[in-house]
Amino acid sequence: MTPADTEASSRNLRTLIVDDEPLAVERMQIICAGIASLNVVGTANDGAAALRLVEALSPGLVLLDMTMPELDGLGVARRLSETENPPAIVFVTAHDSFAVEAFDLDAVDYVLKPVDAERLERAIARASARRGMGRRGSAPASDWIGEFWVPHRSELLRISADDVTRIDAERDYVRLHVATGDGGKGFGVRSYLLLQTIAGLEARLDPAQFIRVHRSTILRRDRITGLRHDGLGVWSVELGDEQPVRIGRTYLSKVKSLAGR
Repeated sequence: MTPADTEASSRNLRTLIVDDEPLAVERMQIICAGIASLNVVGTANDGAAALRLVEALSPGLVLLDMTMPELDGLGVARRLSETENPPAIVFVTAHDSFAVEAFDLDAVDYVLKPVDAERLERAIARASARRGMGRRGSAPASDWIGEFWVPHRSELLRISADDVTRIDAERDYVRLHVATGDGGKGFGVRSYLLLQTIAGLEARLDPAQFIRVHRSTILRRDRITGLRHDGLGVWSVELGDEQPVRIGRTYLSKVKSLAGR
């Protein structure tokens, strides 16, 4: 290796690949070899080995499989989050159902198997940006969910809680309604299904931002424009140009407290 190669290697993102399937490790090595910003410094086939190698090699990025025997990817990520200077984590998984369990983990991205080289490069770009601004940027840690990972086509999308306007229960799922820019012509709304109960999600949402108004509906507080009495003790939440949402009796007193009543 020439001095120039050594210098370039030192600038690249030191990366550890973790997967219990040798063929998956080999495929990741081949893909990573084509990404100039990466420097793969090691591979591990189980969670315990991953922790040892992180301590020994100090990688800036771990490409981490979810499903491994004994200590799985989530367990590895939790252990690393307790260290003084944890590496960035990109989860690599064949399943999209782990997003809920990973709410508390500061993962940079999720990449679904089979891994697409362009998709992985986008994840690497996010990891590099994270390294440039520090872990979590300058934002303080919060006990509340700040973002969601939702399955969409062949990947998992990162959605900020600030963009979620409404959450509806659909059996074992919730549907997130998300405000989106509409090409400079206003705003639209898209929705995504997430495997999570509405009660479990309610406990993780910032009550200063969200309020449950019905057993099947959570609303963003600043979307509420008024309360309407429909007679016979029935109340509804008004949402500007949108259809009003009926308030469940269980939640009526909390909702009415918005108006100081």
